[in-house]
Amino acid sequence: MPDSQTMMVFLVATFALLVVPGPAVLYIVARGIDQGRGAALASAAGISAGSLVHVLLAVLGLSAIVASSAVAFNVLKWLGAIYLIYMGVRTLITKPPANVEPPPPAPLGSLFGRGMVVQILNPKIALFFLAFLPQFVDPARGSVAMQTLTLGLILIAMGLCTDSTYGLLAGAAGDILRNHAGFISAQRWVAGTVFIGLGILTALTGSHRAT
Repeated sequence: MPDSQTMMVFLVATFALLVVPGPAVLYIVARGIDQGRGAALASAAGISAGSLVHVLLAVLGLSAIVASSAVAFNVLKWLGAIYLIYMGVRTLITKPPANVEPPPPAPLGSLFGRGMVVQILNPKIALFFLAFLPQFVDPARGSVAMQTLTLGLILIAMGLCTDSTYGLLAGAAGDILRNHAGFISAQRWVAGTVFIGLGILTALTGSHRAT
């Protein structure tokens, strides 16, 4: 397991990341506005299930990298930090769509499946986990696979809580959020800033442990 200081940084960074509405949250919010709280919760559960698949792939990938080369693992950590900063810059310079229309109504089971498939088939999610999780893994403190899995499960659990909260609020707010253009605009600036901050924070955390 990571040391207590690293774990605290991970929890703070993860919370900062999850509390900012991203594409998954907007998807869940759209479902909540269109079909209510049950639809939002089903979608949030599907997103979390899809994230679990990416975590398991990250566990296998990082374990293979560490087994082959410690240098390669450190290179991956730095590339991950750079990628997070890149995501932030790109988010800041990308204009949001003029309108965000909610998807058509669907059964709750279908919503769960769709959320899972959407998350699994999003290559950016796979890149994110490979960029973010290694920043808090220390091969000297035990199994890389177990550390990665533990951190990934914590992230998913926290994500399910925040996503569900957004979904419940969306289900209650209804048309207010749907017609509020400022919500989408503010999301872009806050999300971009958080990603850049996370990239810098994780890079510094990795450098501290390396010394």
